[in-house]
Amino acid sequence: MRTLKVIATLGTVTLVLAACGSGDDGGSDGDLIGSGSGDECTIDTAIPIGAALSLTGGAASYGESQQKGLDLAVAHLEEAGGLSYDLTVEDDQTDPRQGITVFEDFVGDDASIVIGPTLSNVAFQAQPVAQESGLPVLAISNTSEGITEQGEYIFRNSLTEGQVIPQTVATAAEAFDLDEVVVMYSNDDAFTEDGYRVFAESLEDEGVEVSNTLTFSVDDTDFRALLTEAGNADPDAIVVSGLIEAAIPLVTQAREAGIDVPIIGGNGFNNPQLMSDAGGAAEGVVVGAAWNSGSENAENADFLQAFEDEYGHGPDQFAAQAYAAMTIIDVAVRHNCSGERDDIQDGLNNIEELPTVLGPVTINDARDAEHEPVVQVVEDGAFTVLD
Repeated sequence: MRTLKVIATLGTVTLVLAACGSGDDGGSDGDLIGSGSGDECTIDTAIPIGAALSLTGGAASYGESQQKGLDLAVAHLEEAGGLSYDLTVEDDQTDPRQGITVFEDFVGDDASIVIGPTLSNVAFQAQPVAQESGLPVLAISNTSEGITEQGEYIFRNSLTEGQVIPQTVATAAEAFDLDEVVVMYSNDDAFTEDGYRVFAESLEDEGVEVSNTLTFSVDDTDFRALLTEAGNADPDAIVVSGLIEAAIPLVTQAREAGIDVPIIGGNGFNNPQLMSDAGGAAEGVVVGAAWNSGSENAENADFLQAFEDEYGHGPDQFAAQAYAAMTIIDVAVRHNCSGERDDIQDGLNNIEELPTVLGPVTINDARDAEHEPVVQVVEDGAFTVLD
């Protein structure tokens, strides 16, 4: 566990800011309540923020990107000056049981808000701990349906599979003239099961026939038998809902087997590790996403350059969503000029058309984020927008 102190300020936003609140939750004895509003908000006490990320286990590659995004946001906010934050990052180990323990720690440590966990199946188990304690949660990569339905303190800035996959299928169906596909998914993970359901519904809506549906375990790495069965169906494409640990060997083995039709993946494929580890086999893979490096907004351009300067490589969607989370939290704190839990919850409920690296973000009445998704295809070793 590591603790980072950060000074934060708010750039130009379109959010209408309210006067200071007066909550007394979170064990702060009122010392997290400040004066002023917006850019003029001043709070003398550092605001404690917890982040539960998968730094080890099956989703470690996602969590590592998220930590980099948070670290960079922390550094930028510190340079800007203003409010201060104590950010504590703990490893949820890609394990729901550990996720519960981490959330219990944050509740006991009087965190004002929690970022994460990385995966939806961990979130479903851990979030009730925060909800029961009135501790706001900002999920940054949980795309399964039902995440925010766990309570009025649960928010997310990640788009759901239901917001991204329909556009992915529609774009791919037109681009590749799809008539018939084979669907593959891991049937023992909440995220991938939810992705499968949305894929199935979206394919039906687009009039694309599913000739076969094949399942595998989230821990599987040998897909040769399944791919032989898929290839025998002579599909126009293979549609897969799986995590990056499955995506890399599946894509590699498909190309080795001579399967050269498009492979269409869900959010789990949305990781540069796909290209770095699968190499040329990743070419032509289609992935729906909440963010693309080519997004044209000032916040994203600055983020891309800063990330490259700091880490020597470009960011992925998970880093971008983590970075955007700090922007959103800072705005939520300044809404009532308060780091109290209930005041931050109120601030999150008032995020509207906020400029972020993801584009303008609104948090709707269901506490889900709304912004434009994008459909990507791997070309020359990089994600590019599929027109």
